[in-house]
Amino acid sequence: MNPFSFRNPTAIFFGDGSLSKLSEQIGQYGKSVLLVYGGGSIKKSGLYDRVLEQLNAAGASVVELSGIEPNPRLTTVNKGIELCRTHGVEFILAVGGGSVIDASKAIAAGAKYEGDVWDFLDRKAAVQDALPLGTVLTLAATGSEMNGSSVITNWETQLKRGFGSPHVYPRFSILDPTLTYTVPRDQTVNGVVDIMSHVFEQYFSLTTDTPLQERLCESILQTVIENAEIALEQPENYAARANIMWCGTLALNGGLISLGMTNDWASHGIEHEISAIYDIPHGAGLSIVFPNWMKYVYDARPDRFAQYAVRVWGIDPAGKSEDELALAGIEATRAFFTKIGAPATLSHYNIGRDNLDRMAEEAVRFGPIGSFKQLNKEDVKAIYELSL
Repeated sequence: MNPFSFRNPTAIFFGDGSLSKLSEQIGQYGKSVLLVYGGGSIKKSGLYDRVLEQLNAAGASVVELSGIEPNPRLTTVNKGIELCRTHGVEFILAVGGGSVIDASKAIAAGAKYEGDVWDFLDRKAAVQDALPLGTVLTLAATGSEMNGSSVITNWETQLKRGFGSPHVYPRFSILDPTLTYTVPRDQTVNGVVDIMSHVFEQYFSLTTDTPLQERLCESILQTVIENAEIALEQPENYAARANIMWCGTLALNGGLISLGMTNDWASHGIEHEISAIYDIPHGAGLSIVFPNWMKYVYDARPDRFAQYAVRVWGIDPAGKSEDELALAGIEATRAFFTKIGAPATLSHYNIGRDNLDRMAEEAVRFGPIGSFKQLNKEDVKAIYELSL
């Protein structure tokens, strides 16, 4: 196990009725609030009115930024930064899923920076300060409600980049599973894949002597697998929605489940280049890429993949070699993704070979990616080829 340090400053209010905590929390941070949300589903569900009621109870003046895209755009982030500066915003409230929260984090950092906010994503500058923000989560997927990471797309240059900073951890996040009841089926599916992928990036590690961390990862995967089909068949099943929501938060909240382990994150980098150009859902892209990454790298440590097959998928090890177990676990992963309705190939989105070289080159723009097995441009292109 490697040395580590850990701190997570986000306060979590979880459960049915937790939205009632919003006015009290907002009152601690200021009266001028930027309310950030997506395409309007919060108005259809009635959540918008409930949030405004809480903000009014706190005596807040509200400026709105709606229309955050599923892959949030730099242009939209810049609109938010300008609103913050024009209206003297003191606090940002993100109401939505990971894209809304990621955009809000970039706005929070950009509002306190004199340069171009893209500098943070292009590794030209580090965040030194940010406006405080909070979240009301409506989609279980990214873990952005309890971490300091953000991913933004520059649509003009077709680049998708991420940044991380302790300054953009939400001050609080409200997690009410009932707010996910109306999430469309495909978004629930993509969220499940995203949660599992976050765990994969940490679980498949070369670090040894980490039995607790491994079992934490395995338990989250098992819980998501057990509850995914229930949530899809019964969208208002509180227990299933609650379990998936809490798994999503634990899967990526500053590394809690993998402290002391080296993480990989190559598959996320590989997927980002796909959605940067083709604007496909992030979870769908991960469903396509991840099993192919697994096939490409498993021989770096087949024992971990064999363990995954036995502990997570319950595959009987009797009479099977380590490699056979590893491959069986990978096939079980693909079969599960397919069973819940996640795509398996880039052709599902009519994506062909046109941009494979470009995507592979951008994926390794800052050098080889991954730690389980380091990947160069040729390796990344090979995984894209497997994904066609």
